[in-house]
This record gives sequence, structure tokens and C-alpha cells, in this order.
Amino acid sequence: MKRLYIIIIGVICVLTATATEKYTKADSTFVAEALAEARNLPRTTNFPLHFARKFMGRPYVAHTLEVCDPEQLVINTRQLDCTTLVENVTALTLCVYRNLYTWRDYLNVLCQMRYRNGRLSDYTSRLHYFSDWIDDNTVKELVKEVQQPNPPFTALQTLNIHFMSRHPQAYNALKAHPEMITVIAAQEDSLTGRQYRYIPKADVTDSKAMRSAVRDGDIIAITCNKDGLDIAHLGFAVWRADGLHLLNASQLHKKVVEEPMTLGLYLSKHPSHTGIRIVRIQK
Repeated sequence: MKRLYIIIIGVICVLTATATEKYTKADSTFVAEALAEARNLPRTTNFPLHFARKFMGRPYVAHTLEVCDPEQLVINTRQLDCTTLVENVTALTLCVYRNLYTWRDYLNVLCQMRYRNGRLSDYTSRLHYFSDWIDDNTVKELVKEVQQPNPPFTALQTLNIHFMSRHPQAYNALKAHPEMITVIAAQEDSLTGRQYRYIPKADVTDSKAMRSAVRDGDIIAITCNKDGLDIAHLGFAVWRADGLHLLNASQLHKKVVEEPMTLGLYLSKHPSHTGIRIVRIQK
């Protein structure tokens, strides 16, 4: 099969000849205007928070990537869940960090980030588990996970991943293509046993150690004890006078918000949440 190879940010983004993008004019206009504005901002700007706040108030909608069969590069800046908020903001931020300011640049970065080894082939090439997303994008030098110092990174998460392969009925693509389940199961097996240091939720306080370890604009990945999963929710770190808050696409608020309660209080209200992992977008 003929393939198109796009060289960007030091690695290769590969799209099969059948892979296309799905977006609206509103999406491309939003991205182009956001990048044009950012081009003239001081380099000291906190770009992750700058871009994340541009999505404030936009509605929370789940499963916006599950709309194409076969798999396409879906861009939806109008409706977001926690993962697509993080991906949109990270792609915009990486564009600015690397002096890339066109719509096509943005598409290439998003494709590179969302798919294993930057290659979009089918549904199984997407990085479905966030631990996999972190590791794959660390190799690409797009992000880096922070796991030190100790404290506050006192806890160790050992992955036991199997949710998708054991619940294929929850995923339209796996229902339509049951042959993909074995591929997903193999990916889950490769994740199982990996270990990562995280901050337990009891230690997510307004402490000197926390303020030193977590920066404004870091990606926060909330760890969980749900069977077969690694991460329950995502957002961005926002420090205020009263402590750490989460800027996120909120199912509760039904839109993108900066949570009014501190993250420590937020975590305490969710028994399945165990703590937070920290991921930093690389300049």
C-alpha cells in the first residue's frame, strides 16, 4: 500500500493512503487563529494554560473520536472530553514550541501524538491507554513524565491492563471488527507490569514539595484502582492561592472548566481515584 511520510519534530508521522482527516471549518479556523495569535506572544507565556483557557466553556462530549470507520484523524475543537482537551492543547503547544504555525503543521503534530510511533493505520494504532500515550510520546520527545523527587512521588503504580479487550461491547470499533480484540489484548499485555511513581491523593496539598514538583500547565493524569484501567481522568495543573486546581473537560459541569474546588478535595470525593501522575510538554 502506498504511504505518505511526513517528517516533523524529528520523527516520522505516517498516514496510509486511505487515512484522511475529519473536521469542520470552525475547527481549522480556531486552530489557525490560535496559532497566529500565539506567534506574537512572549516566549515566557505559559502556552499550555494559554491554549487550555481558550477552550473554557466549550461543551463536554464523550466519544468524539469514535465517529469514523475506518479510522480517520478526527479534529474536534468544539466538543471535548478530557483526552481530546489534553491532545488539542498539547498539539497547539508543541507547534509553538517548535515554531510551526500552520493548520497542516497542527494536523501532523496531532497525528504524530495520537498514534503509536506516529503511524495512523487503523483503530488499533491509536494510543488508547494514557500510560501508553505517555511512553510513546516520551520516546518521540514530545512529553516527559515527572516521577521525582520523593516526596511527593511516594507511591508506585503497577499496571494491570485489560479493560478494552474484556469489554469490547463498549467500543463500536471492536464490535464492528472483533478481529482487532486480539491486537488490543496484546497491547494491554505489553503495558501490564509497567511501573510509574505518582503522588498519592492524601499528599495532593498546598505544600512546598507539591509547588516545586508540579508546574502550572503540567498534564495531570489521575490514577485509579478501577479493574483493568490505569488512568481515570486528565486535565491541566493550575496553581491558585489556596492550592492546586484542575483545568479539565468536566463531565460533571458538562463543559471545560477550572474546577472551583482544590484538586485535593476533588480527589477525596472520588473513592476510586488514588493519586496523580505528572506529564510535562517538552520544549
